[in-house]
Amino acid sequence: MSGTTELAVTSNVESILSDARSLIQPTQRAALDTLPTEIRHVAGFHLGWWDTTGRAAAGGGGKSIRPALTLACARAAGGAAAAAVTAAVAVELVHDFSLMHDDIMDGDATRRHRPTAWAAFGVPRALLTGDALLALALNLVSAGIPGAALRTLILELCAGQSDDLTFESRVDVALPESSRMVEQKTGALFGVACQLGALSAGVEAHIADLYRQFGRHLGIAFQMIDDILGIWGSESVTGKPIYSDLRSRKKSVPVVAAMSANTAAARELAELYRRSAALDDSELAHAAELIEAAGGRVWAETEADRHRVAALDALAAAAPTQDGLAQLHALTELVTSRVS
Repeated sequence: MSGTTELAVTSNVESILSDARSLIQPTQRAALDTLPTEIRHVAGFHLGWWDTTGRAAAGGGGKSIRPALTLACARAAGGAAAAAVTAAVAVELVHDFSLMHDDIMDGDATRRHRPTAWAAFGVPRALLTGDALLALALNLVSAGIPGAALRTLILELCAGQSDDLTFESRVDVALPESSRMVEQKTGALFGVACQLGALSAGVEAHIADLYRQFGRHLGIAFQMIDDILGIWGSESVTGKPIYSDLRSRKKSVPVVAAMSANTAAARELAELYRRSAALDDSELAHAAELIEAAGGRVWAETEADRHRVAALDALAAAAPTQDGLAQLHALTELVTSRVS
């Protein structure tokens, strides 16, 4: 954690994210510096630090929402953000591990408006790099409740990803199955990010669990909105081609909700998903229309709002500090207002 400093508390969301990146980057870079050169190269490219040749690159990285939540929860629980830096870096390493493996399994060639790691360096090297990032995370947070929480999280992530892969070959995915997968793949990581932040402040386990509940509900809301963007979002917002989830026949929440409806649109959508041939642009656009007509978009938006409310209720029950509460409200607004 050497080289980190406590930054002034702000409720401006861009400043919150920028401050989080500034706080975690020394520890993040120190961790990556322990990797073999070639693996470090791929990891730094994935993080947006440099291009494929190793030259410094501007932009391209993620927003650091999860580590920002860890640091804000530390403040909200009455502690200092600097005490949560190691946990925040571990959370971000797990997140990047999951992204690198997800991109391979989903066949996604672009992320954040640039090639994915596997597209740039090949599947074997991207797999190795993802594994290395996971090992670094476990090394950073290995003992006590934080270590146990991180290990449980990784198992949940794997279970959720396994379900996601299984759903690709099934048309009869039920909404409870889809919702559970979202909770495991995304809700669990947000939840542990918030829990570890609170634990770094020395709060009792039941208070830390309220922060976990806050993060878990917020993560589910985030994923519901991400699934909406995966169908209707523009490339300028998502960093991926329009209809990217439909092109890969992904059983995202809006799709499953639509297929669960007993309507003509739902049945036509299911038929489109059963086709073995690739869908052309007009068929993809029609599939999006069918999902909306069958109520899939409205269902996902309603669920996102329900989980947002549940998240804020759990946060209020934790009795956060005013500064921490303001930051977490700003991050909640960012996460849940990406779709009108």
